[in-house]
Amino acid sequence: VQLYRSERANTTFFFTGSTREPSERAGKGDGYCSRILRAQGPRKEGFNEFRLRVEGDPESYHPGSTYRVTLVASSSAYFRGFILIALREGREGGQDDDYAGRFQIIDEDDTQFMTNCPPAVTESTPRRRTSIHVFWTAPPSGSGCVTLKASIVQKRIIYFQDEGSLTKHMCERESQYGDSTERPLLDCCACGTAKYRVTYYGNWSEKIHPKDYPRRANHWSAIIGASHSKNYVLWEYGGYSSDGVKQVAELGSPVKMEEEIRQKGDEVLTVIKMKAQWPAWQPLSVRAAPSAEFSVDRTRHLMSFLTMMGPSPDWNVGLSAEDLCTKECGWVQRVVQDLIPWDAGTDSGVSYESPNKLTQAPEKIRPLTSLDHPQGPFYDPEGGAITPVARVVVERIARKGEQCNIVPDNVDDIVADIAQEEKEEDDTPETCIYSNWSPWSACSSATCEKGKRMRQRMLKAQLDLSVPCPHTQDFEPCMGPGCSDEADASTCMMSEWITWSPCSVSCGQGVRSRERYVKQFPDNGSACSMPTEETDSCVVNPECNPSSCLVTEWGEWDACSATCGLGMKRRERMVKMPPADGSICSAEVLEVEKCMMPECHTIPCMLTPWSDWSDCSVTCGKGLRTRQRTLKSPVELGECTEDLEQVEKCMLPECPTDCLLTDWTEWSDCNKSCGKGHMIRNRVVKLEPQFGGDPCPETVQRKKCKVRKCSRGQGSPEEKKRRKEQREKRRSKQGGGREEVTTEHPGCKMRPWSSWTDCTKLCGNGIEERLMTAKRRFRSAQLPSCKDRKEMRACNVHPC
Repeated sequence: VQLYRSERANTTFFFTGSTREPSERAGKGDGYCSRILRAQGPRKEGFNEFRLRVEGDPESYHPGSTYRVTLVASSSAYFRGFILIALREGREGGQDDDYAGRFQIIDEDDTQFMTNCPPAVTESTPRRRTSIHVFWTAPPSGSGCVTLKASIVQKRIIYFQDEGSLTKHMCERESQYGDSTERPLLDCCACGTAKYRVTYYGNWSEKIHPKDYPRRANHWSAIIGASHSKNYVLWEYGGYSSDGVKQVAELGSPVKMEEEIRQKGDEVLTVIKMKAQWPAWQPLSVRAAPSAEFSVDRTRHLMSFLTMMGPSPDWNVGLSAEDLCTKECGWVQRVVQDLIPWDAGTDSGVSYESPNKLTQAPEKIRPLTSLDHPQGPFYDPEGGAITPVARVVVERIARKGEQCNIVPDNVDDIVADIAQEEKEEDDTPETCIYSNWSPWSACSSATCEKGKRMRQRMLKAQLDLSVPCPHTQDFEPCMGPGCSDEADASTCMMSEWITWSPCSVSCGQGVRSRERYVKQFPDNGSACSMPTEETDSCVVNPECNPSSCLVTEWGEWDACSATCGLGMKRRERMVKMPPADGSICSAEVLEVEKCMMPECHTIPCMLTPWSDWSDCSVTCGKGLRTRQRTLKSPVELGECTEDLEQVEKCMLPECPTDCLLTDWTEWSDCNKSCGKGHMIRNRVVKLEPQFGGDPCPETVQRKKCKVRKCSRGQGSPEEKKRRKEQREKRRSKQGGGREEVTTEHPGCKMRPWSSWTDCTKLCGNGIEERLMTAKRRFRSAQLPSCKDRKEMRACNVHPC
């Protein structure tokens, strides 16, 4: 066993020929990764034969993201052993929490975790190698800066550095957009296209999230997303939910979201769709995780998706604008993200099964936190982090077209570039035009002694004779075949295996497969006999019963995918009720068949992109809006049947409605037979004001009236009696047929009736009243006969 300690960081590294059997001198009892011994033999520093590389060469890490980490030797070097660790800044490696993130083994035949220091990765067997590859998942948010350190063993010489090519220092990436989703700032410079597979692993279960877990009907809705340009935002933190996002969030329906995506035209490359999952969690041995494939290119290099967490008010999980293009002009190899739920801002419920409670004003999309509401299922009074409910893995499975990586970002690129790493930049003048380099020749040495191999190119043109053209031959050192510690087959370089495909069946026993390809053929020119494809049996719920699955009727066929010639059409149906035993429904839910449209013209329609939608045709209420495109190809080349204009409905806020009234009634009679009085008239509200319309004006008006001057003590008794009877008759008529009263009572003299008071209501049955009080009491007056009197009557009986 060889051990050494970094003098700057006080970190101990253990080196052993095989770490499968712990050394008696370096066991856990010696201090768990912190035993301090000086290495035997010389120690080299500052030597750049070996390099520690993190995929994409990032200056900072994104919490929870997964990166490929590579140890690589220069073209003429090799190493037998190594140690790889990741430490928090300022830590010495003596405690469990000194280590940052976690490593993941890619090839168990090449790498393993150290027996006496589990956070560290080392070699599985001591043999000559030029590179190793592992995955490293960054720690959660708030972990601060991290240092990845590598050490190399070559024979008895140890290479290590605290600052240099075997050390990588990264700090946590800070969002430049506050609560909003971080957006890419630079355009993508990658060449060609890349194909990815996205796999969704739901982890929302009663065991992990026990509080108020909905045992019935828990599920993930159908997943919907797209690969798109940075000009289109599917959803983002700090933004507002579109109609499509709202429909997914509240109902779990992807229909509107897919319609919105497809309307974006050239901004979208691939629509991503995966089936719903009922129930939300099952072991992978019972149900395979849903996955889908999609492509990206230079302009559409972002990927977004979302799925509803059901039941819930408006909670979802997903990725927003995940950039798969690296700043080195390559394509990301692998992305692993743990996901927590987020709130779409359209429903105010606080628990899984809260009743619908529409948010008065739409709120911004935000991640849920453990301090949102005491009744929430994720509430934690200490404010801890929410345990992720899902994990998404995005893996690159293919690249097409010529690639232009500035710095290799995966093992395939590294193998292609190893021979070029130590070379200077190509200084070929632009005036010299060459053919491509020929393949390398066989090595001049047939033994393990160093030899040379050669490649050639041809000078095709020399545009400026005054400028000399460089050499047309190139040489590099090599060794004869079979000089590796590995078997003869190792001279045939193979790529890593691509991840297993989904099982070929959804019920019972099926087959899955994976592929790899030849990166470099043997130097001696022989064929490569190593397999490039593997198949394996897989079982998905062997006891499932397809007959217990209830599905809807088939929907209508979609329009043909082609506007002319041969195309495809499809129809779908949905699972109404999954099997009672929790198995996957094996009934077909998608049918595809060929369709034939009229014969295509020799010259296709050439159309400009759709214009932006016009403004709505109205300023309020329901209207229409349009967009157009024009024909670019000449009309005489053939009739184009494509639509040049599209019309869709639009809805603006409701139009204001003013108050509507009836006409005024006639003025009433004067309420006095002599002297000063008043008359009234009224009108009725036919329609109350709505949506900010003009309010209702007055509905009752009053004006003064004067019939004649009242005379006192004039006229004969008969005349006075006649006038008195007329007044009483008039008052009786106004009082609605009440019992007539007189102003004279035995033993007292009464004042005249007062004027009627204002009505207590403008509409809907009000009341008005008047009073008669005693003016003079005689000695013979009896108390009841000389009492003040009051009359009441109904008024404004019309409805409001």
